[in-house]
This record gives sequence, structure tokens and C-alpha cells, in this order.
Amino acid sequence: MSDLFSASEPPEMASARPLADRLRPRTLAEVTGQEHLTGDDGVLSRMIASGSLGSMIFWGPPGTGKTTVARLLSGEAGLAFEQISAIFSGVADLKKVFEAARARRMSGRQTLLFVDEIHRFNRAQQDSFLPVMEDGTVILVGATTENPSFELNAALLSRARVLTFKPHGEDSIQELLSRAEQAEGKTLPLDVDARASLIRMADGDGRAALTLAEEVWRAARRDEIFDAAALQNIVQRRAPVYDKGQDGHYNLISALHKSVRGSDPDAALYYLCRMFDAGEDPLYLGRRLVRMAVEDIGLADPQALVICNAAKDAYDYLGSPEGELALAEACVYLATAPKSNGVYTAYKAAMRAAKENGSLLPPKHILNAPTKLMKGEGYGDGYRYDHDEPDAFSGQDYFPEKMGRQTFYDPPERGFEREIRKRLEWWAKLRRERNAP
Repeated sequence: MSDLFSASEPPEMASARPLADRLRPRTLAEVTGQEHLTGDDGVLSRMIASGSLGSMIFWGPPGTGKTTVARLLSGEAGLAFEQISAIFSGVADLKKVFEAARARRMSGRQTLLFVDEIHRFNRAQQDSFLPVMEDGTVILVGATTENPSFELNAALLSRARVLTFKPHGEDSIQELLSRAEQAEGKTLPLDVDARASLIRMADGDGRAALTLAEEVWRAARRDEIFDAAALQNIVQRRAPVYDKGQDGHYNLISALHKSVRGSDPDAALYYLCRMFDAGEDPLYLGRRLVRMAVEDIGLADPQALVICNAAKDAYDYLGSPEGELALAEACVYLATAPKSNGVYTAYKAAMRAAKENGSLLPPKHILNAPTKLMKGEGYGDGYRYDHDEPDAFSGQDYFPEKMGRQTFYDPPERGFEREIRKRLEWWAKLRRERNAP
């Protein structure tokens, strides 16, 4: 298998490799941005020092060093390194890798098997790793950008430790750019604002930061320095790390929902715009806002549901980009509205009671009796017509006799205007404190 760190590569070929590949760390100590794993007191450093590695799942966003760290681990632990990708590999490929690992083990050398995008293997394929993990044929290191709790078998997770790789912070990206400048023998032709903008464009992805830097060097003329606007024109704008069907999607919609529930209009609007900016379907967001209206505002402000439906209709009518403003208005309305989950909790309790109690017959006095037989059975006997009662209320029991009287819905207290004023005053005070020198 070819070694990315091989020193035998011809110089002309080495210089043709992408900058991100040329700057791959050669030791764990050179890895940046993952000090909790590779620092002096990091988890992986301790494993290497103890001389014992176990199977692991590396979970983190792209460009955080998962592949590089796996390769470095094999080198520092003296293990054979095998790498496969779940995108391009099947059961036949796995069998070949396992057979080769067994042969090495017979000769006294263990194999570290790195599986990229391991979450793309189906459940049966994931199960095929279990025997070779258990008997020590391979030390499995799987890499995934998706939440292992949802994407990997419980049996596989029980045999491997999940290690989280963090997005690169600003300091870490700065260090990568400094290394790139040292390797290239020249500084990036960017002013201070443009350099900060490039770091933001990288969005925590070290590989992306180095790729952007390489594009800047290619585009720059002699003695040319780019400002932030020129930088954006040259490299365009890298899309945020956001997969509409995976973790990024669920994380942001969760943050939006909880910001609305927590009556924070600023945070709610921010997460709504994050999702707009990432290309989320506005009608999906409209549906989620309707859900928030019925779950978290409910009858504390029945107008919330009307406004959310109107915002959805407005988006249908206007389209993008004007229609997004209607959804933003609904979002802010929900965040500042009084909150009650009374109907939501009542619905769940009533549904639970309906499932637990089976097909109980309603009390006979509220059943119609269209036939003589049903009248003879007592259907409709003793029914009191509420409109004929004082205050139009009879107080009859409507529950099946075997259940008895149940209480699911507890109406919220009134005085919502006072409560919402308190919230708005609190947020105004918090903003003043944050902006205070």
C-alpha cells in the first residue's frame, strides 16, 4: 500500500500535491486543533504511551484530521495500516482485508484497519467487523461525520470507544495558515480583515482553510494584497457545513425550536437565518414554525397558529427571497408570544389513556338511541341537554364508567400580557449588560 508520507516521492511530484496533503502532520504532536486527543495529556497520547490501542470510532466534521490521526496512530504503535472506504467497498473487499490481517497476525504483527465513512456500511456489513475485533485480528478505527448513536450498530459501538473530533477554532486555523506560509516561503497576500474572512470561510475545516489559501496564492499577482471583498470574489463563498438530511439539519432545527420555546427572538432569528443561508427548504421551516405554535404557545395565544399559517401562505404567494421575511416575522412572533404546552401535554395524556384503556363503551346516557332495542338498553336515558341548563352547563360525566373522571388539560393562568412584558424587559436588560463597556 502506498504511503502518503513516503520520502521516496520525486520532488516534482511532491510539489504537485495539494497543499493540504503536503502539510499533513508527521507525528501526533504536530496535529493541531485536537489537543484533547493528541496533546501531552490527550486520550490517544495516553494510549500510545501505554502501548495498547483499542478499537475506536472517530466522530467529527470534515477536515478535522480523522484520517491523518489514524495513520499516525498505526505508525507510532508499530501496526500495519489498512485503509478502506465504505463508499467504494463491499463484503468481498472486507473479506480480503480480514484475510490479510489474519496472515499478518500469524506472523506476529497486528493491523489497524481504518474505515472511512463507516456509517455508510449497512447493518449486516457493520456486523462483519465484530468477530475480527473480538479476536484481535484488527484494531478498527472508523471515521464518521454522522452521529454514531444513530448510524452505527449497538454491538459495534459496545466494542469501540467513540472519540469526538472538534472543528478547528480560529487559533488552530491561524496555526495551519502559518505553517502553510512557512512551507511556501511567502505570506498570504491578504489584509487583516481578509485573513479573518478566510478563517470564517473555512468553517472549522482545516483542509478547506489550506485549499482556500492555495487558491489565494494562485490568484494573486505580484505585490497584490486582497481585501475581504476581493477575497470573496476570488474564492467565491464556501457553503456552510450543513447536510439537510443529517446532523447539521437536526442540530439547527433543535436550536431554533428551543430558542423559540425559551422566548429569545434574537437567537431564534439567528438560527432561522442560518438554515435559510444553508439552503434549507423554507416550506420545511414554515411547517416547523406551525409545530412550535401548537406545541409551545398553544391556547396561551391562539393567534400564533393563524400567523404561522399566514406566513406559510405568504411564502407560497411571494416565493424567494421576499417570502422568507414572512417566516421571519412568524418566528419572532412565536419567540415573543406567551407560552403554554397545556394542550400538548393534555393530548399526550389523552392518547396514552386511549391506548391503555382499550375500546370502552361511552356512558349510555350520552349515546343516541335510534331504535327501540337501543332505547330498551338504556341508551340516552338521563341525558341532559346543556343548552337548557342554567349557564348552559349540566356537569354530566362523559367518561366511560370503568375509567372514571379524568383530567388531561389544565388551562394556563391568565395575565399573559404582563408575563410577556417581563420577558421583553429581561431581554432588553440582558442586551444592555452585554453591550456595556
